[in-house]
Amino acid sequence: MTRSLRARLFIGLTSIVILTGAIGATFAYLWAYDEAIEIQDSVLIQVGAFALGAPFKENQAVNGVDVDSEIGVVELGNAPRGPADMRRLWVLQDGLHNDSYQGQAVRVLLRTRPDGSRLAVTQSSEIRTELAGNMALRTLLPIAALVPCLMLVIAIVIARSLGPMVRLADELDGRRADDMRLLATEGAPSELQPFLASINGLLARVYAMVDQQRHFIADAAHELRTPITALSLQAENLDSVDMSVAARERVNALKRGMRRTRQLLEQLLVLARQQSGLSDKTERVFLDRVAKGVVADLWEDAAVKDVELGFTVADEVEVDGNSFALTSAIRNVVENAIKFSPDGGTVDLGVTREGAMAVVQIEDSGPGIPPADIDRIFEPFFRGSQPSGEGSGLGLSIARRAIDQAGGVIEIENIIGRDRSGLRVTIKLQAARVEASQARAACNESLP
Repeated sequence: MTRSLRARLFIGLTSIVILTGAIGATFAYLWAYDEAIEIQDSVLIQVGAFALGAPFKENQAVNGVDVDSEIGVVELGNAPRGPADMRRLWVLQDGLHNDSYQGQAVRVLLRTRPDGSRLAVTQSSEIRTELAGNMALRTLLPIAALVPCLMLVIAIVIARSLGPMVRLADELDGRRADDMRLLATEGAPSELQPFLASINGLLARVYAMVDQQRHFIADAAHELRTPITALSLQAENLDSVDMSVAARERVNALKRGMRRTRQLLEQLLVLARQQSGLSDKTERVFLDRVAKGVVADLWEDAAVKDVELGFTVADEVEVDGNSFALTSAIRNVVENAIKFSPDGGTVDLGVTREGAMAVVQIEDSGPGIPPADIDRIFEPFFRGSQPSGEGSGLGLSIARRAIDQAGGVIEIENIIGRDRSGLRVTIKLQAARVEASQARAACNESLP
């Protein structure tokens, strides 16, 4: 049995329409059939009344009567005579009778003239049945045409009635996991109001729980940053202490662990800052300068892995956004590219303006992302189905949030080629409009 509410409504309503139409068609057919028989009897009576005025000759046509009706007038005379059929008809009383004449069943009307002579008006019963059936079938045509029309109307009404529910489902499916905005109830059908109220109540409870977790993460990260920083300084001071090779390796492992912990805490603080709305301040940002600053900061990390880090193009482009958030977004993407690029690989950045959009593109020479992970790669703490190396899974999530808050989009695609592989991350932001005075000044400076 189908679980679709739309299918159930359509099947139920169309079944009612078909059943009602069948019952109505049956009664309409029977009524029309009886009416057609009565009409033919009336024709016999009218022909009989006309024939009383003068005797009819044998095989004389009846004027005004359809030939296909096969109506005939038989003169019976003043006494029983002739064939047995005529003698049997003569003895019948005046009126309508079902009898036989010349070997076929007929409907016959007997009439007597004032002079005592009698006549019979006959019509084949087979023809009467055929004519009545045809007339009755014609009455079913409107019903036969109406049923499909009603089914179409029912389908349209059901689709329009369930439209708000379908749109609501599409809206919920299209939302990000962290979008806790309440659903609009204004204009929604009254039947959906309790449903919307329940969903909004659930969203409010989930938002309160998530907000509580955000505050906990932010507070914990903030409280842990100070002791981690102190431990890192103490570990750095051990560099001047004379110790064995084994002890030095343990100190280096400790320093790597604390560096990773400090990086995780910094990312958690950035994430908490984004979620709390503290990074919503908008200013004019030179995107090319931000990208160059990120490359300068990460140059040493790339050199450790012998990764070639540089620009393919770096056009001057301005955007309206938060400098800290955009720097964090680009930095996290570039850090990811360096981390997953093999030793001796390349990471290329490009900053350009395409029409009204500012575009930052980062390409690496790593293995790319498994297709099954692409849809989840922006989820917090998701490190892929085959995680490798150090990382918390927050970098791309932070970048996505920062770009979303700036009104842009970030796209990821694998680079598939005959002689290369890797990952391409494209960030698109609305480019800031240059004021006319600034444009004129730039033009004047370029003149000799």
